Amino acid sequence: MTPVRRTRERGVETLTLDSPHNRNALSATLVGDLAAALTATAADPGVRAVVLTHTGTTFSAGADLRDPPDPDALVGLFRQIAELPKPVVARVAGHVRAGGLGLLAACDISAASHDSTFAFTEVRIGVAPAVISLTLLPRTDPRALARYYLTGERFDAAEAARTGLVTAAGDDVDAVLAPVLDGLRRASPQGLAETKRLLTARVLEAFDRDAAGLTALSARLFASPQAREGMTAFLERRDPEWVV
Repeated sequence: MTPVRRTRERGVETLTLDSPHNRNALSATLVGDLAAALTATAADPGVRAVVLTHTGTTFSAGADLRDPPDPDALVGLFRQIAELPKPVVARVAGHVRAGGLGLLAACDISAASHDSTFAFTEVRIGVAPAVISLTLLPRTDPRALARYYLTGERFDAAEAARTGLVTAAGDDVDAVLAPVLDGLRRASPQGLAETKRLLTARVLEAFDRDAAGLTALSARLFASPQAREGMTAFLERRDPEWVV
């Protein structure tokens, strides 16, 4: 069964991450299936916009440590969202961690419920938020990123909205998104595609300039002894050896 489900209502295609066994972690399978679904929506004239959402209490737990995606595939997925000629809207009603935040930041508009939480946990397992910086650095407050990248602290939806990580937050995420989706349905396909091209120019410049270096950095860090200790500690539910 595919970890990505597709439904449609009035021109809005909803792609639902549905891999509850690993909290919608970015496995090789999920990344591949999501890329295929996005390719199909790009070619479908009946799709005006895409909503990316999830089942369960987690939007995405980040990279799947047991079945990690190829770094190039993850970069390709993020770039595909940025280049898609249709707006991609993230709907978050749960938790987002590590690589899941790169997926969130790749989307053009995002909304989160007030009970959602966020954390860049890479430093706690001995790596860095390398590849996901391609979508995060151009769009998110740099002082906030410095704090949350370096500490791995958890923060809430209000803080995520303040820093630009998400567009808006509210008690009812669907109520927050209702006027957004209404606006997208009223917009012309050409107008949406060309306006999105303007908005994503800086993001795509970051891909052209930095993707190769950040992919190499990610691969080097994940192969390091500290990362092996960090991932082992995470899977064994214990503190890694460097905690003081």
